[in-house]
Amino acid sequence: MRKILLVTCLFLVSTLMLNAEGFVGKTFYAPEFNQLLKKKNVDPNLPKDSTDWQKYWKLTGVVGLNLTQTSFTNWAAGGQNNANGVLFANLNLAYQKGLHSWEANLISEIGMMYTMGARDIETETGVLLGKTNWRKSSDKIDFSTKYGFEFKKTWFVTVMASFKTQFARGKEYAKFDKGDVSKPAYISNWMTPAYADFSVGIDWKPKTFLSLYLSPVAGRITACTVPEIERELVSDYTVNSIRHSYGIDTTTGKAFKADLGLTFKAQVNYTYKNLTIMTSLVLFTPYTSKHQKFGNFDVDWDFSISYQFLKVLNVSLMTSLKYYDQVMITDKKGNTGPRVQFKEVLGLGIGYSF
Repeated sequence: MRKILLVTCLFLVSTLMLNAEGFVGKTFYAPEFNQLLKKKNVDPNLPKDSTDWQKYWKLTGVVGLNLTQTSFTNWAAGGQNNANGVLFANLNLAYQKGLHSWEANLISEIGMMYTMGARDIETETGVLLGKTNWRKSSDKIDFSTKYGFEFKKTWFVTVMASFKTQFARGKEYAKFDKGDVSKPAYISNWMTPAYADFSVGIDWKPKTFLSLYLSPVAGRITACTVPEIERELVSDYTVNSIRHSYGIDTTTGKAFKADLGLTFKAQVNYTYKNLTIMTSLVLFTPYTSKHQKFGNFDVDWDFSISYQFLKVLNVSLMTSLKYYDQVMITDKKGNTGPRVQFKEVLGLGIGYSF
């Protein structure tokens, strides 16, 4: 053992001496060395390759806070005084070096609205059970990430995963405000619903801001995990609504269901000076499902455009269009079935664009 250590030490020492001899004939002066680094636009005080991350990493997006307030005084057309605030973040982090590509995207928002004169929750005898002045106006978590290996110019073999849910409890107030029901319907919460997707496919990136992804091997897990639903502590209407809306029958005791199918995703992240445009379209259809035929696509389309001015002010337009084949919605005529869902938020507030 000692002999092996001795031989190893002698080898290392001899290697260092040979390298030192190689540099004997070359004289380097600090001023000349610094001048050489300046020609390459490298700070001599930084370690080698310390600025390479700027070549491979790119962060784009917008974060901000939109605030609105509406007040009515002797307003003949009617209306309720209210204040609304929406905190949002739409970010994209991308890395590409050589044949490797990685990307992460986050779309999130949470909004609260305070409404003056909102109806209170009372018993039949008039006992106050709660107030509904504070209401959630917006709620979303949509995170996705993917890794790709470039096998041909602009073409990548890609593995992708995504997760969608919301931050807090959601209630439906339309029927409650009309007096049709005694309390708002409890319809959503964290992980109810939730969608987790995993897929392997081909990603085409003809431009740095454009990505088109197709996967014939895509799995989706749908979750409905609210404890109150499992213990049946909410009204039958709400329980049935959640069962049919998310395609999970909680009477079986199962909180999850899994589907295998095909998915397509188109994504644009474009920035020009103070203007930022970000959009993402995701389609999914299962191969075999008891409730959904192949070719009936679930649709998630998010779009945002923002413009930053005066350094801290930001005007933004955000839209979301959804269609889920197993999400049942009842219209004004009482007909229940899958329908197109659409949301639009136009705001002016404090924001920052990357």
